[in-house]
Amino acid sequence: MCQLVQKYNVPGPRYTSYPTVPYWDLDSFSGKLWKDTVVKAYNDNPEDGISIYIHLPFCESMCTFCGCHKRITKRHEVELPYINTVLKEWQLYCNLLGAKPKIKEIHLGGGTPTFFSPKHLKILVEGILRLGKKASDSQFSFEGHPNNTSKAHLQALFDVGFRRVCFGVQDYNHKVQKAINRIQPFENVKKVTEWAREIGYTSIGHDIIYGLPFQDFKDVETTIAKTNALKPDRIAFYSYAHVPWLKGNGQRGYKENDLPTSLEKKEQYELGKKMLTDFGYKDVGMDHFALETDSLHEAMVKGNLHRNFMGYTSSKTKLMIGLGASSIGDSWYGFAQNVKSLEEYEHLVSCGVIPIYRGHILTKEDQLIRKHILNIMCQFETNWGLGEAQIRDFQKIIDNLSELESDGLVKIESEGIKVTKKGRPFVRNISMAFDLKLHRKKPETRLFSMTV
Repeated sequence: MCQLVQKYNVPGPRYTSYPTVPYWDLDSFSGKLWKDTVVKAYNDNPEDGISIYIHLPFCESMCTFCGCHKRITKRHEVELPYINTVLKEWQLYCNLLGAKPKIKEIHLGGGTPTFFSPKHLKILVEGILRLGKKASDSQFSFEGHPNNTSKAHLQALFDVGFRRVCFGVQDYNHKVQKAINRIQPFENVKKVTEWAREIGYTSIGHDIIYGLPFQDFKDVETTIAKTNALKPDRIAFYSYAHVPWLKGNGQRGYKENDLPTSLEKKEQYELGKKMLTDFGYKDVGMDHFALETDSLHEAMVKGNLHRNFMGYTSSKTKLMIGLGASSIGDSWYGFAQNVKSLEEYEHLVSCGVIPIYRGHILTKEDQLIRKHILNIMCQFETNWGLGEAQIRDFQKIIDNLSELESDGLVKIESEGIKVTKKGRPFVRNISMAFDLKLHRKKPETRLFSMTV
């Protein structure tokens, strides 16, 4: 296993999209083409409903493990103007669709969504629903910071239809927390978890990260044992992505040698996975675990698990609209990202312009490869017969998979491929075998975090 870790610990995408953002074809993209794909995706079947991701970028302090787009401030007067701008952007999309769309999913991410007051979050969600129709099987979720999520936050969002919440735990060791500037005692996590359960949330998640600065084997063991004591319904147990070269990233508060080695990270992962499995959690997708009663596990069993810019989701819609600064939308036929500057975002929306600044329209080949990668990420297998003849250099994919098979990570069959149990920790590498854009043009600079 040590040799495999050394061989496959290379920079690689997490594949929340294909093509990945660095390989978007910006030259052939336009706002008009994006809007055309949005309308097409919606009109394909309006009754399927749409998903909405809302980026709430404000944080009171910088967590140095975080690679998300955010604005650090303690000025809460920014809340309502930002919400009003998001609602104006949503109105622009509703005007484009010419209808009150059925809303199947809403996810509030950030930043820190619970930076916003319960009152303002309720205004935001009610404003979204006013222009749409809430689906009977809707799934609304948000990311909660254990230190500032109040019972009032949980109740306000529950009242407007939220039933899932995910709390960022990361690690319980104080030295690790200090290094990542995220001091939060176990008692805070326990309190918000119990509040959520008391109010009636049906899916409570905890995010745990391995490979953090100063984190060791014992820290992972302690964190997962404490997590199990609270028995969240689902757990994201994922590798810290060290990408300090990204502009605006705060990941420079510690040295490279403060991080665990790739082999130590692999040992941390294997320990955590064994503990979670022993505690009754099922391996779902990449780095995700869920109890059998959780909708994420049920979706995997039924073959309905999906992955997009919101991560893994138990329901799939063809159209996901991204609202807010830096947010990314997915029309299945294309991707588009909003401008990142808050000032520019607010200016464009005030002028009646959907505030995108870059994107990609998928070719037929892109769509086929995307399906294979989604199958690998969500079901640990994929079948041929999606139209491989339309994939130029398909033999290159087979060649890449053959090497993975030699290492025991996949099994190639006449109907398709299956990821072996041994190969599951390397699912990003297996997905990379399909990434022809990456193979055709190797990056000249570091773009992605390490896969292990």
